[in-house]
Amino acid sequence: MKAIILSAGQGKRLLPLTYEAPKCLLPVADTRPVLELQLQAFEQCGIRSVSVMVGFGAAKVEAFLADYSSSRLTIRTCYNPFFETSNNLATCWLAIPEMTEDFILLNGDTLFTPTVLQRLLAAPPAPVTLTIDQKAAYDDDDMKVSLNGGCRLKAVGKTLPSATVHGESIGLMRFCGRGVTTFRQALDAAIREPEALDRWYLSVLNSLAADEHIDTVSIRGHWWAEIDTPTDLAKVRAHFAALSPAATVAS
Repeated sequence: MKAIILSAGQGKRLLPLTYEAPKCLLPVADTRPVLELQLQAFEQCGIRSVSVMVGFGAAKVEAFLADYSSSRLTIRTCYNPFFETSNNLATCWLAIPEMTEDFILLNGDTLFTPTVLQRLLAAPPAPVTLTIDQKAAYDDDDMKVSLNGGCRLKAVGKTLPSATVHGESIGLMRFCGRGVTTFRQALDAAIREPEALDRWYLSVLNSLAADEHIDTVSIRGHWWAEIDTPTDLAKVRAHFAALSPAATVAS
């Protein structure tokens, strides 16, 4: 299984920290950036091929990857020339040539312990499996999910009515078998819509959920974080600062 990381955006909500450096290169654990920790988690869980979608600061990301030392990972980059004017649906669509086999899709601003990825990889076979977390309350920025009994996805989006919300997507999912082809075809159809450049790729899963069986796996109780704001970044840095050096490697 391979992995695709969507890291084309600048992360404007983190300005001025991302004035020159893309969000994925912000240091979070000592000097180690977001992207390095993501790659290490993939290595620990047996992923051997990673495609990184780049855009803002692409040369800096590629320079970092050229210096990244790993005997177990094959890493390549793909460029989104429309990163300034598009949302991540376009980046995901441009990744279609990388979707040639079963794969993991990861947002470039999501961090997690390897146990989170292990739970996703160990989930029962399904064309599409969405990793979710569950908590007492959800805010406007959460990518909320609604389940149709058990673990099956009914809807995903930021504006779902609170009474229908059963969790939130953490930006990590698995595509297997016919799910790969189904997602590729749905992306190709979605990018032709007039509003495509303003859409999130999860809107494609929301549309597919009506007819396709999309599973979810809960990682409740396991640490993960999404870095959108300076507050998010401070919390993540505090998390790693509180870990022992040995524990930091595994997180």
